[in-house]
Amino acid sequence: MTSRTDCFHCGETLSPESFPIIYRNIEQPTCCAGCQAVANTIIQSGLESYYSQRDQPADRAKPLPDELLAQLHLFDDVSLQASFVLNVDADIREASLIIEGISCAACIWLNERHIQRLPGVLSASINYSTHRARVRWDEREIQLSTILQAVAAIGYRAQPYDQAKQEEGWQKQRKSALFRLWVAGLSMMQVMMFSVPIYMSKAGEIAPEWLYLMHWASLILTLPVVLYSATPFYISSWRDLKRRRTGMDLPIAIGVLATFIASSYSLITDHGEIYFDSVSMFVFLLLTGRYLEMSARRKAGAATEQLVKLIPAFAHKIDAQGTIEVTVNSLQIGEQILVKSGETIPVDGIIRQGSGEVSEALLTGESLAISKSAGMQVTGGTLNLASPLHIEVSQVGENTRLAAIVRLLDQALAQKPHLALLAEQVSGWFVSILLITAALAWLYWHWHDPIHALPIMVSVLVISCPCALALATPVALTATTGHLAQLGLMVARSPALETLAQISDVMLDKTGTLTHGEPRIQQYITSHASEENARAIAASLEAASAHPLARAFLMPEAPLAQEMQTYPGGGLSGLVNGELYFIGHPDFVNRQCAMLMPEAIRQAEGSIIALASSRTWLGAFIVADTLRDDAAASIQALRDAGLRLHLVSGDSNATVQALALNMHIENAVGRATPGDKLAYINTLQQQGRRVLMIGDGVNDAPVLAKADVSMAMGAGVDVAHAAGDMVLLNNQLDRLPKALALAKKTRNIIRQNLIWAIAYNLAALPLAVTGQITPWLASLGMACSSLLVVLNALRLKGKF
Repeated sequence: MTSRTDCFHCGETLSPESFPIIYRNIEQPTCCAGCQAVANTIIQSGLESYYSQRDQPADRAKPLPDELLAQLHLFDDVSLQASFVLNVDADIREASLIIEGISCAACIWLNERHIQRLPGVLSASINYSTHRARVRWDEREIQLSTILQAVAAIGYRAQPYDQAKQEEGWQKQRKSALFRLWVAGLSMMQVMMFSVPIYMSKAGEIAPEWLYLMHWASLILTLPVVLYSATPFYISSWRDLKRRRTGMDLPIAIGVLATFIASSYSLITDHGEIYFDSVSMFVFLLLTGRYLEMSARRKAGAATEQLVKLIPAFAHKIDAQGTIEVTVNSLQIGEQILVKSGETIPVDGIIRQGSGEVSEALLTGESLAISKSAGMQVTGGTLNLASPLHIEVSQVGENTRLAAIVRLLDQALAQKPHLALLAEQVSGWFVSILLITAALAWLYWHWHDPIHALPIMVSVLVISCPCALALATPVALTATTGHLAQLGLMVARSPALETLAQISDVMLDKTGTLTHGEPRIQQYITSHASEENARAIAASLEAASAHPLARAFLMPEAPLAQEMQTYPGGGLSGLVNGELYFIGHPDFVNRQCAMLMPEAIRQAEGSIIALASSRTWLGAFIVADTLRDDAAASIQALRDAGLRLHLVSGDSNATVQALALNMHIENAVGRATPGDKLAYINTLQQQGRRVLMIGDGVNDAPVLAKADVSMAMGAGVDVAHAAGDMVLLNNQLDRLPKALALAKKTRNIIRQNLIWAIAYNLAALPLAVTGQITPWLASLGMACSSLLVVLNALRLKGKF
């Protein structure tokens, strides 16, 4: 058994009773049965590497009481899961959980692997910044309560994700950083009160006993900085060393400790220079830079995280007695709720009573309010601006559209683009070179001018820390992702932003992409009835029809016609206000009406829906799929940007060619199958072209997956969303040129950041090695360099 006096698992003082465990063939003590059980579970699961990777001891483990274990089984209830569990398939579930007790990257590693090893668990991923976990499992093999118990068995707590708790964690982190900064700042001011008179006075002007006392006071005042304020640098450095790598905080930790220890030795032996003021000053400056950087990075990602906050906690449920206040999580599909003017709609649903305007600005980026009436769908997280609405619940919790968007964001933020990975690798090598350079600088100056060896070594370590290099890419990408979210464009895969700036060709589907994807009445050919009256009669007749063209006539308030009769290949008939009417193909209607077909209807071209009674003609409608309002301007903007455009659609060749001619699209192909589309994009890519594909249907999913960058329309099917790198939530094509321009601006800013970071380090290192820069000035330069990179990246959040 080892001679250690603290618990191997949690680090607390051992109790008189022994609770040993075996770790790598060595007996180690734990403080209680809880820590013993947790440690044994971790080791027996084959995850003992956690103990060599972690930054700090775990929280003390306490066995779950029987009543809490019983409560965990309540989470298997389907109604309780509605708010945080998504039904991916018949038996596949995905839960959004928050893991409590996570303190470092090793905790993430431990939880992910422990959960993934459970039979029936398909995947598990945890976001380090939010501690939000996405766990997918097969309901036939494992229950959610078993997963929660498995997490508890290794000393952590898992429960439904709560944004309020995540915010509480951020505030705790912010307060801790501020307090460390306050301690360092107070120490710096007090130490400088003693140091400035020493610097300002002439040699021998201050009596030796007073000089000695002032130095000792400086040491005591610097202790809180070294032992408390600078601990994040030590923890991070120790974590990296245990993983056999050199991190960005290692030079800082070495610089702080080396300067303090050398200064303390000089004071005790009364030989050498003393730099307590430099220690407190550059720790204060570094912490100031880190705090500003942390705040700026949180600000950069705020646009994406705010989506989680959109859904309110309570709703007004309508029952037989009126309305009652209930939690949103308790609502069931089919129930009705009242959403008052100015309130946020808490669920996806269908308006059953009332009409007004709804703002989808925070969700889709559309600034204009959208008119809504009975029968129309509304989305959770949008804002009711006008009159009260009675809404029937169709989706709640993890099945809502907003929850799907948040899942896309988690997926995007979990991936690291190529430039970010490259910067991390370069930073690691640079730190190793920096440590060697600092050691060589110390040796050189120790031989030639020993009094300057230590401050020059510290300056080298601090001023050339590659923090700016590591921040150059991720902060810019985070800011861009947030800006695109405000425009209504969700990035599902972060690496796509790099490629988006390099595309040379844009390949578009027609139906549902350039067009609305649904039939609309383009023209009314009048005969013996007003358009308003004819539309009302047509809506009553078509209300019961399943024909795709019938959707063009839908009117929620239209009454259903009586004695409906269908004529296959011809049309419909029915009684409206006691009179018999016929609607359908002009030839069919002509055979039913006593009056001859008007010449204007006979000569019309396109999809013609005729309407007549048995006695007289009312008129006819030309129905077609219409272009989106912003399609022409968006296509022109893409062409002006120098991109080659391709229209590849499954519609008839004549229709596709006519649309391409009208939109000035150079390349067009009709009657294209999914295989044809794949072959088309393969040909472009073999020519060295970088292709952006935009589509919406099931038939577009293969080519979306094949494209260099793919964008799915928000109104498209789920399989298209899954295949796309981005999702255009508001279906507004005018966002596309803005996204392309923003991607290019992002690439330029990343390049600017990388060039600045490299140039700064190359320029600063020689100055530090030659003794031109003092340690406190070095810390100021490093902090300002990192902050400059972050502020430059935040330009991507502004109006564009």
